[in-house]
Parts: sequence; C-alpha cells; structure tokens
Amino acid sequence: MLAIKNVHETVGGEVGALFEGGDVQLDELEREEILDILQTSGYILFRSSDVDMPRFTAMVERVSSRISLDPARNFHSNVAQKVDAGTDPVGLHCENGNSPFWPDLAWFYCERAATSGSQTTVCDGEQVWAALGDTAREMFTRHDIVYSRRVSEQQWKDYVYHSREGKLPRADITLDHLRALMNDTSTATIDPLDGGAICYRFRTPAARTGRFSGRVAFANSILGPSYNYEVPVITLDSGEPIPAEIMAEITQVTGVLTSEVTWKNGDLLLIDNTRVMHGRRAIVDTRRTIYNALSYV
Repeated sequence: MLAIKNVHETVGGEVGALFEGGDVQLDELEREEILDILQTSGYILFRSSDVDMPRFTAMVERVSSRISLDPARNFHSNVAQKVDAGTDPVGLHCENGNSPFWPDLAWFYCERAATSGSQTTVCDGEQVWAALGDTAREMFTRHDIVYSRRVSEQQWKDYVYHSREGKLPRADITLDHLRALMNDTSTATIDPLDGGAICYRFRTPAARTGRFSGRVAFANSILGPSYNYEVPVITLDSGEPIPAEIMAEITQVTGVLTSEVTWKNGDLLLIDNTRVMHGRRAIVDTRRTIYNALSYV
C-alpha cells in the first residue's frame, strides 16, 4: 500500500495527496491508481528526487489519452511547455477553462525551484461551492457563464497543428479541424474574422460536476489571467455582467480557501482541472523553472 499524506489541511477535509521521498517511484504508478486518488484528492504532489523531464513526459503520456496545449507556449518535450506568464501574480483559474478546449488534467514539473516566493496557489472548487452564499449559488445554478474572445490565426492553427501531432501541414489546417477538437460543439461557436483570426463564444456552468469526484465544484476561469491573449469578455448567459457583489464574494471566499504549493526541485504536481483552480503568487526569483502539460483521460 502506498504511503499517502494530506498536502494541506483546510476547511472541508482532504484536498491534496502527497507522495514523498521513497514512497514510490513514478515508473511504478499505474494509471488507474492515480485516477482513483483523484476521486477524493483534488491534486497530487509527487515529491521525489527521481523526477526529471523524461519521467515527467512518460508519466503524462501513460496516464493520458490525448495531450492538449497552450499554443502561446514553447514545447520542451512531446508534452511539456515552459510556464512563462510574466512575474505578476496570476489569478485562480482552470487551464483552458475559458475555452471549448478544456482538458481534464493539468500537470506541472519543477526543474528549478524559487529561492523565495513564487508559490503556485490551489483552491478546491468543492469547498468554494459549499462556502458561497445562497444568492451566488442560486444565480450560478440558474445561469451559465459565457466567455467570448478573439484568437489570432497563428495561435489557433498552432493549437490544431500540435493537437494533431504535426501530422497535418499548417497550410492545410482549416476551421473544421479546429471545431473537431472542441469538447462539446453544443456549448461553443467559432466564427471567422478578418485576417484569419477567429472569435469563439463558450458557454459553461460556473459550478460543474468534477470529472473524477462526481461532486459539484465551483471550477472556472472567472478570476483567471489572459497572458499572451486578448482579455475575454465574461458574462452570464443572459448577457448581463456578473454582479460586482457576487464577484467580491467569490474573491473573498476563494482567498480564504486558497493554499500554496512551495516548490522543491523535482516536484511533480497533478491537478484535477475540473475541480481545483490554481494560480500563482508573484515571481520573486526569476530563475524559477516550471513546465506544464495538459491532457485528457
């Protein structure tokens, strides 16, 4: 039996699981064992000296059925992209959670930890949903949220190119190839703009049933960043903005329920991207080097 610890103790019980030291070698972990842990834990931190880029890549590929990506980042392996979002704090969000290309899992590998600050933040959407007041919960039960955003031709074609493992020449990529990658065509539209750019409109619940836990979690990108992209327009499905008092409540509740992951060299963090939002404190040590991968099960 593998030794598992809670990473953080916060309101509501277990949030994360920790494999530490000699608990386990990454190569020994079975896919179903990892996914079973995510049924109860929103994220898993593997703290072991045997983690490196080849093992990180191999683990992502072993657990995942399909790799996703951020087209604005550079690749450093078949799956890994360097996290490069400036030095300012990054708000809580789900990776690609403001788009119809929302992956199940978000992976992070720390090659070089910061000497101070620069922590990754995590916030369990199940706890947030339980802590929100009746007015907010009723509003988000009645209304989905809608993200609208312009994306450049190079960015959306890069997304298709890498999603198809480079097997389709960029010159042959069309909007039909992009639409084929959407998680659910009934919740999103993609329209062409001048110059080859597109505008997508994506409708999704603010609180949704987690992919692994089966419980409702307030997991979205309402508070999230727009580094490398145009800022999306975020509204309720009625077209109205989210009321300022509700946004203030979300900020207050998530602030109380947010924990920090203080990185060590060789750490591997796996997040249930359908339940747990994450962000980042301000970068203090710019030598910090972390890689990210996104995937579906």
